[in-house]
Amino acid sequence: MMIVIPAYQPDEKLTGVVDTLIEKTNFPIVIVDDGSREDCQPLFAALSQKDHVTVLHHEVNRGKGAALKTAFQYVYENCPEAEGVITVDADGQHLPDDVLRVAEAFANHRDALVTGSRRFTGKVPFKSRAGNAITRFVFAISTGVKVYDTQTGLRAFSRENIPRMLSLKGDRYEYEISQLLYCCREMIPIVEVPIETVYIEDNASSHFRALRDGWRIYKMILMFVSSSLLSFLLEYVLFLFLIWLTKSWAQASSILFSTAISRVLSSIFNYLYNKRLVFEAANRTSFLRYTVLALFIFGCHYGLLYLFTVLCGIPEWISYAIVQLIVYPMSFVLQRKFVFVKD
Repeated sequence: MMIVIPAYQPDEKLTGVVDTLIEKTNFPIVIVDDGSREDCQPLFAALSQKDHVTVLHHEVNRGKGAALKTAFQYVYENCPEAEGVITVDADGQHLPDDVLRVAEAFANHRDALVTGSRRFTGKVPFKSRAGNAITRFVFAISTGVKVYDTQTGLRAFSRENIPRMLSLKGDRYEYEISQLLYCCREMIPIVEVPIETVYIEDNASSHFRALRDGWRIYKMILMFVSSSLLSFLLEYVLFLFLIWLTKSWAQASSILFSTAISRVLSSIFNYLYNKRLVFEAANRTSFLRYTVLALFIFGCHYGLLYLFTVLCGIPEWISYAIVQLIVYPMSFVLQRKFVFVKD
């Protein structure tokens, strides 16, 4: 295993991290200086003199994700003996014993992404506790996968996954959420190992900017669920148009016809979009499975719509929105678990 540490404007805490890792593990270490100030260079120079420590440099700051990719590329090209990598933050928040626990878990789950999962107990800055709780909730409802600590920088994965990790979008903090989304798409297990929650000086050394970096993170999640959002809008607009077009029909017939046509068209769009951009699955039977799922969803959709409009008397435009909010999350989860799976 190789330890990878991205570092931007580090202080002596980085030296402490490296020294304790050298003392307690036998893993070679790759540090990436992500365009740090000139006054940080003596620290990097001293670290490069230590046994089994390699320091790489970016001339300008490119972001945590870019720094991780630089290290992954180096490991893949120059360290053929490495079974995988463990990423560790430079600010001392990951204890050596926790790094070893993650390494041990990886040895038992080589097909997984293993993460050090903080439980946010004790004295934790409010913005860190709240931010992770919100991201955890949004990630779960967007992907159907529960990850307690979505923002941990302590992670391990195999050498075989490095090429794919290099191709993922995101050069800054959003890169780590991109890793998790990739695992959700490819059905790669995410194994969480409980670790200590350590915040030094209320996380004052963090370079994370809540608004700028938070938007980048949520944008990645939004892209992941964009197919459902776009399909939702397409189907809703088509339904309202067809209801208006068939307003002279009997209500039940108008609803059945409008629902069927709008569902067929939005389902075609949804399948093609998810297959190519969201799940990226090469499944020869996915279309047949999707057809079966679409028929099931149509039955649920029409049944609920009939209940709300014909039996309960709720206007069609309100009923359809309610039904969409119920059906689309269910459809997305079933596509991930049933349709776009690998043969």
